[in-house]
Amino acid sequence: MNKGFTLIELMIVVAIIAIIAAIAIPNLLESKKAANEAAAISALRTVSSAQELYNTRYARYGSLTQLDAANMIDSVLAGATQASSAKSGYYFNMRTGTGVWCCGARAATWGTTGERSFRISQEGVIYFSNSDEDLTSNTNGTALGS
Repeated sequence: MNKGFTLIELMIVVAIIAIIAAIAIPNLLESKKAANEAAAISALRTVSSAQELYNTRYARYGSLTQLDAANMIDSVLAGATQASSAKSGYYFNMRTGTGVWCCGARAATWGTTGERSFRISQEGVIYFSNSDEDLTSNTNGTALGS
């Protein structure tokens, strides 16, 4: 009497595992994108709070580096200024001027780490776009939650 599995039984098990993987992997990737987007939104809210505190303390708005130096944001966020140094799949671009600022978040790898771009400014409203664009240089986008 032989113990073990037949080739047919093993092939059936492999086929079942392949079917489960085919169903689960796309859902996992979508979940990861959603988590990255939520992390980017959270980071923008942190930047907004930090900018208000920085403005109260120094009477001007600061760059990501200045916010980091003042211990108002973490160094990972401050350093996430290019796709290669992204934080949770997104990188950030800050523009400041007299009495104004705008911070944008873009997916490091469009379609893989995220499918929306975001921005926030001194008004505190987060806007998004379903395209890979730098929202800090224009007023495109839809208010989040609208």
